[in-house]
Amino acid sequence: MSFMQPSPVKYACSCGILNPINKLFFCRHCPKLRCGFCVCHEIESHFCSNCLENIPSSEARHKKNCCANCFDCPCCQHTLSARAANVPVVRKTEEIKDGESKESPSGAATPPAPGSSKPSAIPTTKKIYYLSCLSCRWTTRDVGIPDQGVASGTWPDNECLYQARFNTLVDYYQSIVLQEKQEKMEFLRRKAPKQHKFPSLTDRTGLTVSLIRRQIGWHEKSIPKTKAISITPAEVTADVGGLPEDIFTEPLNLRNITTIAQRHGQPGDQPTAVSNLYPQRRSLWIKRSLRCRQCEHNLIKPEYHPTSIKYRIQLFASYHVPEVLMVRCEQPLQPGKSNAILLKFSNPTMYDMTIRILSALPPEEELITSEAFQKACKMNEEAVTSSPLVRAIGLTLSRQNSTREVKREVEDVSNAEIVPLESEFVLSQRDDSKEFDEDVQLPTEEPKFIVWRKGNKVLIRLQFTPAADLPANTDVVMGFFMQYTYVNTVSNASEKKEPTTNALHSRIFINAGATEKAD
Repeated sequence: MSFMQPSPVKYACSCGILNPINKLFFCRHCPKLRCGFCVCHEIESHFCSNCLENIPSSEARHKKNCCANCFDCPCCQHTLSARAANVPVVRKTEEIKDGESKESPSGAATPPAPGSSKPSAIPTTKKIYYLSCLSCRWTTRDVGIPDQGVASGTWPDNECLYQARFNTLVDYYQSIVLQEKQEKMEFLRRKAPKQHKFPSLTDRTGLTVSLIRRQIGWHEKSIPKTKAISITPAEVTADVGGLPEDIFTEPLNLRNITTIAQRHGQPGDQPTAVSNLYPQRRSLWIKRSLRCRQCEHNLIKPEYHPTSIKYRIQLFASYHVPEVLMVRCEQPLQPGKSNAILLKFSNPTMYDMTIRILSALPPEEELITSEAFQKACKMNEEAVTSSPLVRAIGLTLSRQNSTREVKREVEDVSNAEIVPLESEFVLSQRDDSKEFDEDVQLPTEEPKFIVWRKGNKVLIRLQFTPAADLPANTDVVMGFFMQYTYVNTVSNASEKKEPTTNALHSRIFINAGATEKAD
């Protein structure tokens, strides 16, 4: 199997989508397989991939998710680098003072000539900086951007013609959102039930807070209203600028015309000429963490520093679930004829696993799994509403999960029937030191379906029969359930601190190949 080809072995996620094991995650708290659609994506930090500077979220939002110091080339989108150049600096000439005389070689003094001056004795140079692309040799001098005196100078941005209009629309809609939020808060304040008979001490004496404020001379307490921003509506016009006069007479040079990628890089003005391209600020990158939608525990959590590629939490499925690899089929695939496939199982954990291959999931196992899941959800909701203060107020603060797990059926259909194995087999724990041992393993009695065993890897032979009505050149897909024992070292209960062993199930689909024509 090539590294660039898709994997023929796919696992069914809890949402019914098939993915290879390297694209799945494993939640130790549920415990279930999760794919990219079963998790919540959260942004941990923003950083620049060029200067590796961490930027807070508020500052990144203010800078429009762009770095303030790094720029991209508008032609080839590579990173621009600052280049230095020496420029001679001309000093102001020093005028000869009035009354001074210039001596001649003979010793006679001669009066100074009118308008004469003495030039500077030492010429000086000054360093200036400009941006240059090391890939396509584009520079800021090509578009007339002035050089800067500092390497990290304030390079000018190409302002959009409609930037003022965009800013007005943003302010207008922000004021509308703020006004609606204030009205909603005022409505909730009026509808909220009173906790006691007398909310304040002044109500017992018959005096209200508003009456006391009037006697003191204070203004009535009210929510400040937002100032309405008036915007002018957009007007439709039929006036379109005409074409230049030399468009049909001058020859066309494609080197001076921008490409689609270059125009999309500057969506504000979308220049048509290469001479109007301006440097683009480099977009920020993010580090994101993944959280289980059901139990809201972190599955992936990276390090905060941009230079670190490690994870603080990494719950990949390849670290907890047995990996299944297809080796080969013993015979060519033909419809209705029995065949055998060689599968390689690997144990990635530090505990022994017991594997069973099932053609269908037992109904009692499915019932137990659904009941345990509903019980866990009910316990999470009751734990939040157990506070007596919350119950006295009458508010329902039961924690609502981000997404309820809905069991879906896998759309892919198996067109081959497998023969379940005679018995279960054991996968040894992973031990990296055994690969360097020279001790010869003693032969042990193994079941007939086990072909080879070494360390934490086992090669088995699985019998299957493709459907008899399959046409030629049709992929044979065989599906089965893999039951394996998993040692869970994470305990949600405080009284249970020892690891527990659970029997988990994973549905696996294997693309064995295409059928051949019958002889």
